[in-house]
Amino acid sequence: MNLQQLRYVVATAEHRTMTDAARSLYIAQPALSRAIRDLERELGMTLFARSGRGVVVTAQGRRVVKLAREVLDAVHEIEGLANHGAVTEAELRIASTPSLEPGLAGRLLPAYAAEHPGVRVHIVRCDGRDAVVSAIRDQRADLGLTDLPVPTDLITHPLERQEIVLISPPGLDLPNPVPMGKLHGMRLALPARGSMRRRELDAMFGKYAVTPVVVLETDERNGWLNAVRAGQASLLWYRGMAEQAGRAGLVVRSLEPALRRVIAVVHARRRLPIIAQDFLATAEKGTAA
Repeated sequence: MNLQQLRYVVATAEHRTMTDAARSLYIAQPALSRAIRDLERELGMTLFARSGRGVVVTAQGRRVVKLAREVLDAVHEIEGLANHGAVTEAELRIASTPSLEPGLAGRLLPAYAAEHPGVRVHIVRCDGRDAVVSAIRDQRADLGLTDLPVPTDLITHPLERQEIVLISPPGLDLPNPVPMGKLHGMRLALPARGSMRRRELDAMFGKYAVTPVVVLETDERNGWLNAVRAGQASLLWYRGMAEQAGRAGLVVRSLEPALRRVIAVVHARRRLPIIAQDFLATAEKGTAA
């Protein structure tokens, strides 16, 4: 048994199909299947069972996958220690949505960089919460910054609660705060239908018995702002974006009752590299302050 075989086992367990696992490992699917079969023969146990077009982890396999993750995490941690000595090698990958990136770049990263100047931080830009979750699961990012909730296979570290506000073009006759009932018939730019964020907003509209007029449906944040700048629609977004909206000449109003979302750092259920642990400690320390 070797580390490569352990990586194969973990990737297969995470992706649940040989094809997707092989793609994530940049190897051919037959080669991965042979490697798994060879390891099963070596161990004298069945790690994966076929289920339709995918695979499921057996009871014995779950134990092996858990131990394999622990071994690989320990190796990554040792590599992280080495990277602390060779500062040009250390890179921390953080997935973030465009809405939260300004706060990440403006507050968290400077505090982290001050304590860890040798670590290069790469921001993995994601269209939304679903994309952040995918980046973590696909191991394209060590950490993610997003609003909650996220699937239960990820670990969450809540940092703050951000207010949801109404961003509108100038000239609308609206009070501040805006009662939820005023959203009925209002022209809004919304996330794409079927997305997690859109489902949450639709549930909120149903709760307050309001039906807005949907002018634009997209997950592209620039499209939202462009629609508001053009006077075509209003937008529900984070208070943290209010400064950007104000510079664009838009009007920001609170909602009544107030809406808030929990912002958190999220990661997979595995031991984090030391540089990621350090970032999490810096973020939580900033929250406590």
